[in-house]
Amino acid sequence: MNQKERVLSRTSAAIAGIGATEFSKRSGRSELRLAAEAVLSALDDAGLSPGDVDGLVTFTQDANQEIAVARETGIGELTYFSRVDYGGGAACGTVAHAAMAVATGMARTVVCYRAFNERSGRRFGQPNARTGGDPTSQGLEMSWHVPFGLMTPAAWVAMFAQRYLHVHGASSEDFGRVAVAMRRHAATNPAAWFHQRPITLEEHQASRWIVEPLHLLDCCQESDGAVALVVTGAEHARDLRRSPAYITAAAQGAGADQMMMTSYYRDDMTGLPEMSVVARQLWEQSGLTPRDITTAILYDHFTPFVLTQLEELGFCGRGEAPEFVKDGGIGLDGRLPVNPHGGQLGEAYIHGMNGIAEAVRQIRGTAANQLAGVTNVLVTAGTGVPTSGLILSAAVSR
Repeated sequence: MNQKERVLSRTSAAIAGIGATEFSKRSGRSELRLAAEAVLSALDDAGLSPGDVDGLVTFTQDANQEIAVARETGIGELTYFSRVDYGGGAACGTVAHAAMAVATGMARTVVCYRAFNERSGRRFGQPNARTGGDPTSQGLEMSWHVPFGLMTPAAWVAMFAQRYLHVHGASSEDFGRVAVAMRRHAATNPAAWFHQRPITLEEHQASRWIVEPLHLLDCCQESDGAVALVVTGAEHARDLRRSPAYITAAAQGAGADQMMMTSYYRDDMTGLPEMSVVARQLWEQSGLTPRDITTAILYDHFTPFVLTQLEELGFCGRGEAPEFVKDGGIGLDGRLPVNPHGGQLGEAYIHGMNGIAEAVRQIRGTAANQLAGVTNVLVTAGTGVPTSGLILSAAVSR
């Protein structure tokens, strides 16, 4: 099979519908209801009914069983269901699993969903001393760090961030420019929690320390809400209500010596090798290069990893990301607009699924901060963990 045939074979599925609840800090309803609302919204967006669905995909961390979501939404029999591990790293992986199911004929229409009360319910950012005591492989990994106070995602990322600053001569202000850009984009997105609430670099620098070198405004928010995506065959999608976003490439990746956000024993802790694994696959599958990407939806749970992703994905060289983001480089008018919706720092933290929805809106031309001439959008999932990525396109690659 030649390169053109490989690209066409992988462009056999598309995202045909997107749906979401409002994003809040206290939803006032169960996670199952949030999931059902988002799924029904996504189906309505695609012009489909629950009876058209025969597959469901979600995160291992989602509390809503597939059969429960199917019951509550009126979905009948399921011929395919799967879950993807590694927290936020699962986001794009759910679409990859759905696309594979469609491409292989295991299902015709698959809905990917993620729903949680992450602010009013279980808060991922809170310390959990039990993480290092579980009799599991992850418990064993964490036992090296938790007893010494490394108990939160912010603390784990701070180790990488400190090393990045030291090796590349960067500063906290370089991280702050990411936060400022995301909040500026959110300020003009009515769906964003921080709508009409931009920040300045001075406000970023004045925000309290969480774990040095991370300020409060380097850390994404905690949100309640749900997002769902409808994946079906490319030909089927063309006949539905909305313009499809074609899945040009989809990949998952884990790096050598990978741990769960604590891969401190590699030779170099300033990079994200798992994202490099994903990047290689995305470029090979799609036949595209970084120059072909109109906008990037980068997983922004912490600002330092946005810089590192720019480097791993090939948008700039090692240590060059701080210069890349200066002077509005990732702004709406920059060389590479990043997260036009405001990302997880500005819109909401729905484990990266809201970023995929934004990519679809940009392809359709319906985004709040719509960019001109969008052809290819790159999306990434959670970093510091085994991760995933997508390239969505406005037309089938030829």
